[in-house]
Amino acid sequence: MQIAVIADTHMPRGARVLPDACLERLQKADLILHAGDLTGEAFLDELSSLGPPLAAVLGNMDEAAVRKRLPEERVVDAAGARIGMVHIPGPSAGRAERLAARFPGCHVIVYGHTHVAEMVRLRGTWILNPGSPTERRRSPARSMLWLTVTADGIAPELLTFGP
Repeated sequence: MQIAVIADTHMPRGARVLPDACLERLQKADLILHAGDLTGEAFLDELSSLGPPLAAVLGNMDEAAVRKRLPEERVVDAAGARIGMVHIPGPSAGRAERLAARFPGCHVIVYGHTHVAEMVRLRGTWILNPGSPTERRRSPARSMLWLTVTADGIAPELLTFGP
């Protein structure tokens, strides 16, 4: 199973669009995960219309209509892998341990909010932040994650789109 993971898209905003390479991956995925701050309901609908199923969580910048449609956190089953999702992970000190405790039994935990990509392995659990494909802030590049889930395990790959 191939999973496209994004967060912090903050769309629509002006002429902002997803990078072509990001859009291609989203369309090729078996599942799309969005870790919050989609921002507008129109963008939530756009993501939902790409083809693959979409699982998303609420971000702190999401408008009221999005707030009515999304949970603050969720656990998704993807080909036997349990994936916990939340937008705001809390302070960086102790983050991985805190997230693992918040989502016991999950193989992967995805969060957003920081716009900084992260791939950390804690006692067999992946703690992942895809960064943002549209707004890099302090990151060197805009980014997303591509997860491959097989019977042999879970392999995350960071994809970058330039500054």
